[in-house]
Amino acid sequence: MKKKFTAIDLFCGAGGLTVGLKKAGFKVIAGVEFNPLAAEAYLLNHRDHLLFQKDIRKLSPYEVMAKLNIKPGELDLLAGCPPCQGFSSHRTRNKSSSIDDERNDLIFEFLKYIEAFLPKTVMMENVPALAKDERIIKMVTKLRKIGYSIDENSIQIKDAANYGVPQRRKRLIFKASKFGKIENPHTARKKITVKDAISNLCEAGKSGDWLHDYPEFRTEKTKKLISLIPKDGGSRSDLPLEYWLPCHKNNPGGYKDVYGRMCWNDVAPTITGGCTNPSKGRFLHPEFNRAITLREAALLQTFPKKYKFPVNASKDDIALMIGNALPPEFIRRQAIEFKKHLTTIKG
Repeated sequence: MKKKFTAIDLFCGAGGLTVGLKKAGFKVIAGVEFNPLAAEAYLLNHRDHLLFQKDIRKLSPYEVMAKLNIKPGELDLLAGCPPCQGFSSHRTRNKSSSIDDERNDLIFEFLKYIEAFLPKTVMMENVPALAKDERIIKMVTKLRKIGYSIDENSIQIKDAANYGVPQRRKRLIFKASKFGKIENPHTARKKITVKDAISNLCEAGKSGDWLHDYPEFRTEKTKKLISLIPKDGGSRSDLPLEYWLPCHKNNPGGYKDVYGRMCWNDVAPTITGGCTNPSKGRFLHPEFNRAITLREAALLQTFPKKYKFPVNASKDDIALMIGNALPPEFIRRQAIEFKKHLTTIKG
C-alpha cells in the first residue's frame, strides 16, 4: 500500500475531498473548480496541484488529459461532488422546483469525465436525495455498459458521524470500479464530540487566528436572547415567551434548532453555509454567548487546524465554503478502502 495512487478532484471547492484523499495516501494531481474564491482557497492549501478554474461544462476532459499527459485507463481514481443544491432537504421541504434545478444535471458532466478518462475507480459524494433520482439510474446504466462493476454496495447513504466526523451529516457515497467490489470502511469505535473538536481552542478574539477572531455583530436584543439560552444544548424553546421572536410564536413547533446551542458531549448538527448565524440552526457555542467561529466550523468539518481561506473573502463567503465542503475525515476513511482495492489490481 506504499504506492501513491493518482486521483483527480472534480468540483473540488475549497478542497475538503482533496484533503481526505491525500490523508489516505492518494496523489491528487489536479482539481476543477469554477468559483473564484473556492479556487483561491484550494490553491492556498494545495499549491502543487494543477487547478482548472473553469466551468466544467466548457472544459473538455480530453484537454485535461492532454495537460496531465494521461491516457484513458491510467488514472486510479476520479472523485468529486457535483453540486446538486436542488435536492437539498431545505429546498425539498419548501416545495421549490428543486428537481428541475439545472445544477442537478452536473452529474452528467461527471459522467462525461468518467467516459473519457476510464479511471480504474470512481467515487462520487452527494446529497442523499440523489439516490432515488432518475439521474443516478442513468449514470449506473451507462457505467455498466462501459465495464464498471456496480452492485448493492455501490450506492449508500452514510452518516459522517459514524466515521470520525464530529457532526451529523448524511451523505450519499457512490463507488464503482473496473475490477470488482470496493469494500465499506468500518465505522468508528466511538463518536468524536464537539468537545473533542473545539474545546481546546484559545479564546475567540484573542487567538491570533483571524478565522477564530472574526468579530460578531449582533443587536443588543439578540445578544440578550443568546445569553439566556441554557448552556450545553439549550434551545430557544427554553426561553420565556417574552423573548420569543414573532415568527417563533406563530410557529412554535417549527425550526426548533434555531438559536440552539451545541452539546459538548455530542456531535454537532450538520455544518451548513449558515454555520456562523444562530438564526440558521443550532450553531451557538455550547458555553460562550456567541455562534461558533469560522475556525470552529472548519474543525467540526475536520479540516486541518491551520487550513487557509482567502483573507479577501467575507465571513459569509468563508462560511459557505466550509459548509459546502466534504468532511476530510469522512472521505479519508472511504478512500482507504479504494486504496486497498487498487492494491489488488494486477497490471
